[in-house]
Amino acid sequence: MIQTVIIEDEKPAARKLQRLLSLFSDLQVIATLHSVEESVAWFQNNQHPDLIFSDIVLGDGLSFDIFEKVPTKSFMIYTTAFDQYTLKAFKLNSIDYLLKPIMENDLQQAIDKYRSFLPAEVPPKPGEIKSLIKDEKQRLSRILVKIGYNLKIVHADEVSCFFSENKIVYLQTKDRTYPTDFTLDELQEVLDDKKFFRVNRQFIIHSDFIENIHTSPYYKVSLLFQPDAEISVSRDRVKCFKDWLT
Repeated sequence: MIQTVIIEDEKPAARKLQRLLSLFSDLQVIATLHSVEESVAWFQNNQHPDLIFSDIVLGDGLSFDIFEKVPTKSFMIYTTAFDQYTLKAFKLNSIDYLLKPIMENDLQQAIDKYRSFLPAEVPPKPGEIKSLIKDEKQRLSRILVKIGYNLKIVHADEVSCFFSENKIVYLQTKDRTYPTDFTLDELQEVLDDKKFFRVNRQFIIHSDFIENIHTSPYYKVSLLFQPDAEISVSRDRVKCFKDWLT
C-alpha cells in the first residue's frame, strides 16, 4: 500500500483530491494537512509517507518552507494554480506537478509516473529516491498565463515561440501573445528539447511551427505564428540548430 499525505489549505480542494485518490486501490491517505505550521509539526512527529501531494501556496507561507525545516525523502507531486513556482518544484523531490483544477486523467498520469520509479517487487529505500529521479528531466507541458483577472492554460504544443522583450518573456500562439513569469533560461531547462530550441538570446522556437529557413547569408527562421521581430539563428548556434533539425 502506498502511503500518501495531502497538504492543501483549501478544505474543499483537499476533500476533492482525497476523493480522487480513493479511486486508486493501492493508495492510502494517512493525513491531510492544511498549513505550513501544521505540516511541520506532523512531519517532525510522524514517519514520512511514500508520496506527498502538496499545494504550493498555503495560507501561512509556501509548502517549500515545510521541507526546508523538515527535510523529506518522500516523492512529491505538487499541485498549484501558480506556474511561477513550478520551476522551483522541479528542483526538489518533485516528480510531477498538477495545475488546478486537477483533472482525473492528469492525476492518473502523475501516479503512473510515480509507479514507474518503483521496482516491481521491492520498494526503494529512502536514500535511493534522489538517484531514481535525478535523471528524469521534468518537462513543462502547460503554462498558466494571466489575462486581466482571468487565468488561461496554454499547452506547450500550442506555442510557436517564446521571446524576450523589455525584460519580459512572452509566448506566441496562433491567437495572440501572452506575458509569462519565466525567463528564457528557466524555460530552456524544462521545455522538451526535441521540440523547442534556443536560437538566440531572445527566442526559443517550436519545430512544429517552422515555415521556412533561409540560409543565406545567415540562418533566419520564419514561423507560422510569430511576433513582428525577425528570428535569426546566432552564429554560434547554427551547428547545434542543424543537428537539432535532423
